[in-house]
Amino acid sequence: MPEPTTKIQKILIANRGEIAVRIIRACRDLGIPTVAVYSEADRTALHVRFADEAVNIGAPAPRESYLRMEKIIAAAKKTGADAIHPGYGFLSENADFAQAVADEGLVFIGPSPSAIATMGDKQAARTAVKKRGVPLVPGTEPGLRDDELFAVAEQIGFPVMVKAAGGGGGKGMRSVNNRESLPELLATARREAESAFGNGEVYLEKLLVGARHIEFQILADTHGNTIHLGERECSIQRRHQKLVEEAPSVFVDDDLRRRMGDMAIAAAESVGYVNAGTIECLVDEDKNFYFLEMNTRLQVEHPVTELVTGIDLVKEQIRIARGRRMGPTESFLNPKGWAIECRINAEDPYNNFLPSVGQITTLLTPTGPGVRVDSGVYGGYEITPYYDSMIAKMICWGEDRAEAMLRMRRALSEYKIMGVKHNIPFHINLLNSFSFIAGKIDTMFVEQRFSMDTYEASPTDADLESAAIAATIFAHRKRQLASQVVAPAKRDTSNWKWVGRYERLHK
Repeated sequence: MPEPTTKIQKILIANRGEIAVRIIRACRDLGIPTVAVYSEADRTALHVRFADEAVNIGAPAPRESYLRMEKIIAAAKKTGADAIHPGYGFLSENADFAQAVADEGLVFIGPSPSAIATMGDKQAARTAVKKRGVPLVPGTEPGLRDDELFAVAEQIGFPVMVKAAGGGGGKGMRSVNNRESLPELLATARREAESAFGNGEVYLEKLLVGARHIEFQILADTHGNTIHLGERECSIQRRHQKLVEEAPSVFVDDDLRRRMGDMAIAAAESVGYVNAGTIECLVDEDKNFYFLEMNTRLQVEHPVTELVTGIDLVKEQIRIARGRRMGPTESFLNPKGWAIECRINAEDPYNNFLPSVGQITTLLTPTGPGVRVDSGVYGGYEITPYYDSMIAKMICWGEDRAEAMLRMRRALSEYKIMGVKHNIPFHINLLNSFSFIAGKIDTMFVEQRFSMDTYEASPTDADLESAAIAATIFAHRKRQLASQVVAPAKRDTSNWKWVGRYERLHK
């Protein structure tokens, strides 16, 4: 018998910028008409031009437009949209919004309100996944007074991290190195969390020094199928904001991937999760891993997973929301090659990453084999102070990491943006870093061991020689693996050895 499905005939995208454009393109591939919403500041935005219909929802400030759920639902009903895709950010992880959408008889393209509510509350999430045996970073329980937090901090041992209970994205987070600085940083984190999320509750976690941030992409349908699509390396961060992501990770071998993947599925199943989501983890130098949080939405860095799996995650989200089963499992579980994503932001890397606003006067976007650019801007577009500073995401794919890095270097050199400051020089310098080339990174690498003055803005002959050596090593290793009669589960394609120049530099 055919599977019962929910009709989706028109989708409203409750977002803006590059993610709105990305979703519109997926809908167009499926033959589904789209509705854009926009603020006064976004009247000429690309997502407005691309959509089949567009509705003005208010003033530039997000609280007057993109965060007004009643305006977004009204726009959907006015245009006859029967489903809403939230993208990421804004209302994407708001359980009240997901419930309001359902109450109006519309399809919310995402998880259930209850799953969003549980995983959106970090303490409730810890409680839920703990029941499934998921390892947790040592931390406090919810609802503790300051004096109780002080006492527990001493028991956990410094350094610790103060974290907002009801939000993410680096807001309401402070690292604390000693007892003396805890009261002030605790108060600061509370104020920031209250301002950002309307919830000033915070908790403490042990700060794992030298840890990596590794996450697993989850897909789950309404037929009881939950799978993961492998890991993403997200350790290149600044102030807890991701800057560069990769799939897969040089640090993750087959055994660790299997164990973390099983954990990620268990964590998702602990709340009956349906649709796309991400399990984020911290992994220490000894490959001990700990659940950090779950993002109940599409991630900014989802394209790197798409490039190595060949799976369109937005289409899968829509398929799942329609009540259909996920696509063929075999194609999901056989990733190929390597992908790297650089977030191109309007900010000045030579001036403490200060945001930049103004008109983009010139824009030359790189193209070519293995290069993808997700963007919501164009030449003449005005970068305003109202929203996130992201201009675009550039994603490059290669047969292996060396090829992906060389391709990204080439694409970055071709990317020309004039009129506003941007962080392309940061990415060029980062890809010239021997530590990055060797995969020797952690979440504090950018803030503690990287400087814009450390590396030349253009690749040197030595840098290019090193990358070429890496490509040769990878190609040789690949041929060795292909010639061996080994079951796929036994292969370890991520435990590459750096020889010659690399061993001398990175012992």
